[in-house]
Amino acid sequence: MKNQTAIIIPARYGSSRLEGKPLLKAKGKYIIQWVWEKASKCKKIDRVIVATDDERIYNACKEFGAEVEMTLTSHKSGSDRIAEVASRHPEIAYIINLQGDEPLIEEANIELVRKGVVEDDSADISTLVREIKDKDEVNNPNLVKCIFDVNNYAMYFSRAKIPYERNEGKSKFYGHLGIYGYKKEALFKMTSLAQTTYEMSESLEQLRALQNGMKIKIAVVDNVPVGIDTIEDFEKFKSMVEA
Repeated sequence: MKNQTAIIIPARYGSSRLEGKPLLKAKGKYIIQWVWEKASKCKKIDRVIVATDDERIYNACKEFGAEVEMTLTSHKSGSDRIAEVASRHPEIAYIINLQGDEPLIEEANIELVRKGVVEDDSADISTLVREIKDKDEVNNPNLVKCIFDVNNYAMYFSRAKIPYERNEGKSKFYGHLGIYGYKKEALFKMTSLAQTTYEMSESLEQLRALQNGMKIKIAVVDNVPVGIDTIEDFEKFKSMVEA
């Protein structure tokens, strides 16, 4: 079948804050299995593939029945990893990059990302934001902010508080959620381009796309998926699903 839409889940064993987190278990299931099962429920997705460079993750995915592919160990980002997998599949036209540490992602959110890139001919990439209402979050450099135009195309992403409030109370602030949809050609283009000045300054890969004139479609959601970055995050998730 041509023009497939695939969710590709990049999964690494190594993590500076929580090594081996894809293989942590909650309620008898690996974290990567929770994410794969959630992705597999999306009705308009043709296939779900886990992309990993670790045999332990590969074997675990085979164990619970996932489609999984090995990738090079040299990739510097999840985008590079999913691009390697996508290059093997001429039948795939659209790719959703879903992080392997977000087992609570909602199917509706994934569908918004799919629609943004599949149904908008002008969009190269799609992603999600949510309104920030906490002042501490607005000023937190670990939460990436996004501004977008009246047609919901991204204008800029920053770790800084944007826009600057010369007139307080006149602006809303939006935090970026790290899920992306790509037209395959756009994914290949972005991963083949050299790093740009803004990307290197902010350590934000999506700025490479913007600085090269690519269009990123934005959808606003009102929920905040909880990612698992630390052992505390994992214990919180485990207590939720095992309650």
